[in-house]
Amino acid sequence: MRRRAKRRARAARSSRACQSRPDRTMGRWYTRAIVPVADVQRSVDFYARLGFDEDWRHAEGDELLVAQVSRQGCELLLSCQWPKRNGQALTFISLDDDEIDGVREQFERAGIAVRDGHWGYRVMIVDDPDGNQLLFPYSQARS
Repeated sequence: MRRRAKRRARAARSSRACQSRPDRTMGRWYTRAIVPVADVQRSVDFYARLGFDEDWRHAEGDELLVAQVSRQGCELLLSCQWPKRNGQALTFISLDDDEIDGVREQFERAGIAVRDGHWGYRVMIVDDPDGNQLLFPYSQARS
């Protein structure tokens, strides 16, 4: 009986974390992209290599269902709850002009495959293990 109560308390804390938004966003729209993945832990590990931190996770029993990762205000929800959508996310992440080259070098040093692409302008593309794409646009002056 005590185990069940502890599990419910953990689930309640996790649910509050899942639904909350930082106080700094009050009065503004607050957005988090859902990134459908096959294996949440594998994705958390991959995004850690990109410099993201794990903020929280939610599991039911032994099954990890969702985790939030973030880096400098960019928050992504990694979820295995929609398997038919795995690999279909396209997420634009805009950086300051003076950051993109350093970020690319950081990714490449971490062994992350980075490629150039075009979306009406030049973008840097990173594919996660499921094929979801992170697109980092270069400034128009550099396109």
